[in-house]
Amino acid sequence: MFAEPSSTADPGPGVGPVVVLGGFLSSPGFYREMCGVIRRIRNSPIEVADVQIWHWAAAVSARGWSRILDRLHHAVVRTASSSPTGKVVLVGHSAGGVIGRLYLSDQPFRGRTYAGLERVSTLITLGSPHKNPERARLRREVERRLPGAFFAPQVRYVAVAGRAISGSRCGNSRQRRAGWFYDHLSGHGDLWGDGLVPVEAALLEGAEEIVLDGVYHAPVFGTPWYGSPEIIQRWFR
Repeated sequence: MFAEPSSTADPGPGVGPVVVLGGFLSSPGFYREMCGVIRRIRNSPIEVADVQIWHWAAAVSARGWSRILDRLHHAVVRTASSSPTGKVVLVGHSAGGVIGRLYLSDQPFRGRTYAGLERVSTLITLGSPHKNPERARLRREVERRLPGAFFAPQVRYVAVAGRAISGSRCGNSRQRRAGWFYDHLSGHGDLWGDGLVPVEAALLEGAEEIVLDGVYHAPVFGTPWYGSPEIIQRWFR
């Protein structure tokens, strides 16, 4: 059911420059190597939204999310100005992919409308926790307002998941840790995932789905991860 696209498919990310929105508690420098690889593939401008660790630390509230959206919007507008189509490819890692979905909306969030769908041609999410239990209020709100690939086909959605480790209460320490994260994010711990987000939570209804065997969420969980040079070309080509 879950596999990488066949060689005859067209999983390419579209045309235009690229904007990256990092994951929870990340900083732009974390994605420096990823940007270098994408720049060589695309040969076009790429920018990481200026969202720092302290901005993510405040992202437990809607006000914190709006600050991240403001910074993402600034990066998209600036980068889109150099695009021949006026649009960018948006890559969201982890929580950045969920916020990327909200950014596309043409409805106001805390009094501001970003309408990112007018400037984003493709949204690629990497290990983003799209499905969450009831306690994840803000993520649940995104799914309520913008279910699945809501703006397709105007915007192309690509959901990428890693399948590197199974969660288990009776397994080794890494499996137990993965199981705890999977249970926290999806309500079930005995699943396969990238060490933080289970596969089924990272996929998005209506999106093109890519599942990468042996790929972890981030280096702290294991390698290779979504941003490893040899892996980037499997989801960005």
